[in-house]
Formats: sequence, C-alpha cells, structure tokens
Amino acid sequence: MEALKERIIADGVAIGTEIVKVDSFLNHQIDVARLDEIGQEFARIFAGCKVSKILTVEASGIAIACMAARHFGNIPVLFAKKTAPNTMTEEFYGAEVKSFTKGTTSVVRVSKKYLCKEDKILILDDFLAHGEAALGMAELVEQAGAELVGVGAVIEKQFQGGGKRLKEKGCWVESLAVIESICDGEIRFL
Repeated sequence: MEALKERIIADGVAIGTEIVKVDSFLNHQIDVARLDEIGQEFARIFAGCKVSKILTVEASGIAIACMAARHFGNIPVLFAKKTAPNTMTEEFYGAEVKSFTKGTTSVVRVSKKYLCKEDKILILDDFLAHGEAALGMAELVEQAGAELVGVGAVIEKQFQGGGKRLKEKGCWVESLAVIESICDGEIRFL
C-alpha cells in the first residue's frame, strides 16, 4: 500500500535501528479513514479464504481487526487477552508470548467457548517484528484444532525475521508495508 508507506514516512519516527513509532495514526491515535482502507485491503488479499473469525492480541490489533471484520461481512473479532481477567471463568487456550516493545513475557489466552475446530482464522496485528505474537496466536489456533488461513500485518519489520519464521511454519503471511531496514533515522521499504 503506497499510501500507507507515504504515511509512515511522513508521520512515523525511527527510533534507533529497530523501532518505528507510528502512534500518531495507528496504535495510540487512530486515523479511522486510513484504518478502513487497511481493513479493506486485508479483505481483498484474503477474500477467497472463507474467514470465519479474526484473531488478534490486545490491544493494538483490536482496532485493525474490527475495521477489517467490517469488510469480511462483520465477522467476529476475537482477541487474545494478556492477563487473566476475573471474568474468564471458563477453560481457555494459552500460549506464551514475548513482547518486543515491552520486554516482557506473558501468556495470551482465548476462551475455548469462542475458538473451535470449525473456525477459519485470520490473524491480524499492527506490527510483525520477531513474530512472537503471531506465533503465539497460531499456537492457540492449533490447540483449538481450527484452521489458520493466514497472518496479516499492517507493518512488517522484515529485518527482525518474524515473517520468515511464520513462513517456515507454513503460514501465509501478507504485510501491507514491509520495512527492510532502519538506518540513521531513515525507514527503508522493501
């Protein structure tokens, strides 16, 4: 998506050689019109997959998944919780996930009531870096016996290897903007 790349260049901030800050339009303050275009593009890419639910992880992926769900016919969005709320009294699937940005490890959880073997799951998230979140969510899908139809990321930092790891596990991965490198404050796209 050229418009997305242009927005990353215009409003994104490179921090060091590994971080791209896009909180002005994607994951702190949200440009709803741009997010709608992103959701529409994911729906176009994965149109033939008969997606029944979109899975993401709290919190940055929720808005993206919700907007995309509209373009898949308002299918349900399921998000993996990073902490066990008091209200999660039912059994759940769980997978350990390391957070690149926070430097923490947590168990992401999805209620067994909402993820079942009949589901065709599309995983969506804002970033794909080392692939930990996507791999953890793929593990949840596998535990449920559901079908993982693909993984979509708004921005992939290719140099951190997450996309490669997912593809090596047989996942279909599509990223709307792929960053090849960050050097001297310059974001370079593939």
